[in-house]
Amino acid sequence: MPMPLDALAATHGGLDDFRISAVPEVLAMLKRLQDGNVIVHLNGSDGATYTTTLWSFDPVRGVIGFSAEAESNQVQSLVESADAVAVAYLDSIKLQFDAVGLVVVHNGRNAVLNCAMPRELFRFQRRSGFRVRPLLRSTPMARVRHPAIHEMPLALRVLDVSIGGCALFLPDDVPPLPAGVVLNGVQMDLDVDTRIHVALRLQHVTSINPDSRGVRLGCEIVNPASDVTRALQRYIDQTQKRQRLLAGG
Repeated sequence: MPMPLDALAATHGGLDDFRISAVPEVLAMLKRLQDGNVIVHLNGSDGATYTTTLWSFDPVRGVIGFSAEAESNQVQSLVESADAVAVAYLDSIKLQFDAVGLVVVHNGRNAVLNCAMPRELFRFQRRSGFRVRPLLRSTPMARVRHPAIHEMPLALRVLDVSIGGCALFLPDDVPPLPAGVVLNGVQMDLDVDTRIHVALRLQHVTSINPDSRGVRLGCEIVNPASDVTRALQRYIDQTQKRQRLLAGG
């Protein structure tokens, strides 16, 4: 289902953190949808839905085309809708854009469902899904006082981050933390541009390997403020982009 953009804008102070409007980026995303034969869900304003794939896109004409069945009642219902929204997933990224002016172009038994090429797309990180590992050259840290020994400051290495949580490394020489404890007043320094303050609930403690000399703390971010969510979204997006550049993709 599409993300409710009006509600999202109200809670995040706008949609700029999610918007893709630069033409090269829009075209690159559309090409990934086409090349990967990615499933696209078309959602009409009146409840009509249709599952398809992106067949073509023509930047010169400003038209994109979806595969369609010529005799499908769902396709006809979508065409009759006042408007429609396309939703697709690339890895753990949810893409969404308006499908304006849907029209069926018949070609024998097959058909193409054409609409105007979107001027902007919206990109959302799946909340419970993708985690990024920090780049090797950076060492993000979480700083907090030990909940059982208040005079003991902790500086714990961040192993990975998602919108909803993170994993921290607890060395063997630090008194253990019990699952379920809430760490208040945690300062997370993820990179030179990203410092956030959060509360973390320790969900689980797991061993990494015998040589690691520590354990992995799986944590949930408790009721993050909207500015924290935006900062995490930016950090995850930038880390993904840098990882792709380093991998040559």
